[in-house]
Amino acid sequence: MAELLARWHHSLAELPEPVWDGLLEAGHRDASPFYSWRWLRQLEASGSIVPRQGWQDCHLSLWRGEQLIAVAPLYLKGHSYGEFVFDQSFAQLAGQLGLRYYPKLVGMSPVSPVQGYRFLIDPAEDAASLTALLLELIDGFCREHRILSCNFLYVDPAWQPLAEAAGCAAWVNQQSQWNNPGHADFEDYLASFNANQRRNIKRERKAVAAAGLAVQPLVGAAIAPALVGRMHAFYDQHCARWGPWGSKYLSEEFFAALASDPALRRHLVLFSAHRGDPAEPVAMSLCVRGGDHLWGRYWGSDEEIDCLHFEVCYYAPIDWAIANGIRHFDPGAGGSHKRRRGFVAQPRVSLHRWSDARFAAILRDWLPGANAEMAREIEAVNAELPFTASYDPLHAPTPAPDPAA
Repeated sequence: MAELLARWHHSLAELPEPVWDGLLEAGHRDASPFYSWRWLRQLEASGSIVPRQGWQDCHLSLWRGEQLIAVAPLYLKGHSYGEFVFDQSFAQLAGQLGLRYYPKLVGMSPVSPVQGYRFLIDPAEDAASLTALLLELIDGFCREHRILSCNFLYVDPAWQPLAEAAGCAAWVNQQSQWNNPGHADFEDYLASFNANQRRNIKRERKAVAAAGLAVQPLVGAAIAPALVGRMHAFYDQHCARWGPWGSKYLSEEFFAALASDPALRRHLVLFSAHRGDPAEPVAMSLCVRGGDHLWGRYWGSDEEIDCLHFEVCYYAPIDWAIANGIRHFDPGAGGSHKRRRGFVAQPRVSLHRWSDARFAAILRDWLPGANAEMAREIEAVNAELPFTASYDPLHAPTPAPDPAA
């Protein structure tokens, strides 16, 4: 058997697209588009995720002869922005101990808080042993370059036990998600709320209609490239409203790539709020579809209209999701207002390794209590959801996937 060879890569262009995507999709029916070669490569090629923005591609590959058998997608980072797992307290602790926290290694789909991170491993190989080997190589890289931490964010729950068995420490946070137990339509979904919240949602949707707006979903090939460019203008405008805290990460070139590349555009769903012509939106949101998942990412509006954000970013996508057999809708990071609109709090796990023994001991001692507290917080949040007493959004039966889909 050929000897294993490890390589580090500072550009995704150094790795073959077909093999990367083959490893991503092998055994994963609903592989996330956010981890596809083209999505990640366009982040780099567009200038959105590059060293001058604090992100350096640092992918680790494992080869058996000429065959690529495993990849650990990684980035070397000089800050904690664009992660949405807030480790600034870790950085503060490092400073108190006289340690340098940055740069750090991060495994995630950049600027997208999307569950699904894992090492991409050939299914013919032993995933547990290769996970352990890749982690050993990462540890060696960190020691050699005096990097304090390596962090895997929004990890795939199926991969998590392999990484924990190899010594990664788990940190639990929370994120909102809508789950579809098989609603027939939006009215059926409304019936799951208590009477007061049903009235509120109906009132909010009527407020948008009263402003003379209709919302239309536009999917994949039906999306005109110019409309994706318009979406970037909304995104840019929305970020600018928050001034220096606007967190604008993606360039106009990245949106242009989404519009021009059929392999990327097929995952897009735009929700255009308009008066007459969907190609002339007053507001718009951009969602991404993969398998039976929908992810809400960005939105913007030219007008301040009551409840328009709720309609374009939550209600219209849920309506479309029900009609199209989507089982899970992740609306993005933050926003306690999501809870009252049907999104439950669910745990999201990040995994961590630290090269300094004292730093690692302090955090490993802290994590069990922090994770238990987060579990209690998630339980308390979900206990206040405005559903009927008979409807349990956490344990409602979920229809089995269609094998022909």
